[in-house]
Amino acid sequence: MKIRRIMTASVSSGSGKTLITCGLLRLLQKKGYRVASFKCGPDFIDPMFHEKVLGEKSLNLDPYLAGPSVCRMLLAEHAEHADLSVMEGVMGFYDGISPASSEGGASDLAAVTDTPVLLIVPARGMSRSALALIRGFLDFGDRSVSKPFERVTSGKRIRGLILNRVSRSFYPVLKDMIEKETGIPVVGYVPVLDDSMTLESRHLGLVLPDEIRDFQQKLDRLAALMEETVDLSKILSLADEACDLPDEEIAGTEEQMLKAVRGNLPCTGNREMDKLRIAVAEDEAFCFLYEDNLALLRKAGAEPVPFSPMHDAHLPEKTDGLILPGGYPELHAEELSRNTGMREEIRKAVVSGLPTHAECGGFLYLHRVLVDPDGRAFPMAGVFPGRVRNTGHLTRFGYASLSGAPFFGIKTGPVRVHEFHYYESDDPGTDFLAEKPSGKRAYRCGFSRTTLYAGFPHIYYPAEPRVAGAFLRQCAAYHEQEVGSICRT
Repeated sequence: MKIRRIMTASVSSGSGKTLITCGLLRLLQKKGYRVASFKCGPDFIDPMFHEKVLGEKSLNLDPYLAGPSVCRMLLAEHAEHADLSVMEGVMGFYDGISPASSEGGASDLAAVTDTPVLLIVPARGMSRSALALIRGFLDFGDRSVSKPFERVTSGKRIRGLILNRVSRSFYPVLKDMIEKETGIPVVGYVPVLDDSMTLESRHLGLVLPDEIRDFQQKLDRLAALMEETVDLSKILSLADEACDLPDEEIAGTEEQMLKAVRGNLPCTGNREMDKLRIAVAEDEAFCFLYEDNLALLRKAGAEPVPFSPMHDAHLPEKTDGLILPGGYPELHAEELSRNTGMREEIRKAVVSGLPTHAECGGFLYLHRVLVDPDGRAFPMAGVFPGRVRNTGHLTRFGYASLSGAPFFGIKTGPVRVHEFHYYESDDPGTDFLAEKPSGKRAYRCGFSRTTLYAGFPHIYYPAEPRVAGAFLRQCAAYHEQEVGSICRT
């Protein structure tokens, strides 16, 4: 499969990667290109920015969580009808799951998908030092990165450069010097931007795009600027250098994934009543949800149904399962608490056996009390008796693997997950053993019940599709039980 693609990467976090990526996406859109966008790694917020720009869902590609073949499958699937695919890297280009490994990082994803890279270099205050920095990235050969495509080493995948925070007058000097001494084309620059065109951050990353005043106008101004300062035709020619993806492997990977999901499902026929309805919390408080998780549920025959714990009075009708994803419930604790009918309905549903997947922010919501950032305590759903509060620092961060307990009654083996939270619970659970990739740290966490997974770790279904299958199996059992009780009535 031929997929025209490019990755935007950077030398470090805070280099302007997300802003420049969004500007490039809008510029391509204005030029009439159909664009598919992706984010390297487990981040939830950057894909929201991509979606806000394009009006289309952006997917995560995580070679550590999902593995190389699944990343290639998801890339091919989402990019099938696009003219160009744009991947945004994570952290610095060579940063990965630990200081000793680039696995899971941008260079790893570039390797497993054979994607040409545009390296964003924040060159403000530099002259010849910028050259030394760039040569280091070009010459660095990282042996820890997966290399199914053996054509080039990591550094050689950097095919172009964008200089960030560089003055218009000094740019030609830097461009000429860099191209003469490295042979790598400098495809453009972005000058120092004023506050009206930058993005704000808070404790879990950037503020959400819906919270940014005049966001679309900011993007339009940035795209208009980049149309003058970036060589779009050169970027497109670099994207053409990506090799074809292996068709047979992609088809086989999808078949294996669906088989892993459906292997845990009972044979319920094809009647319309057998389509499982999964209530999915989606609003200002619950917005950290992998689109690939929902896509896999749909492929298995389920119907995700969005609802709002903040604004709706009841769960969706005929609900067979419940997903409470992550987000910012702590910023909306008062509104969530005020919706007493919904809190009580969810408590009764979970306690009575409605299959429920609650992670991070969703896990916070199921506690008895949530303390907001101002120290105010608000009643929540009350499934768990403890309190959750802000620690003021990252409590647990990064990748881990969960083992020791089944997911929805099915033993799957270790499941790779990701955590990122400032909040802590009086009782975060002990059913799972979480082990860090380095093997030097482990801790107990989470709750495992036949009809419940609850805890801080985020689960990515494509990483272990049997978790999705186990969840749907319990949803199917709940559905049959409810249908049976209606028929008997």
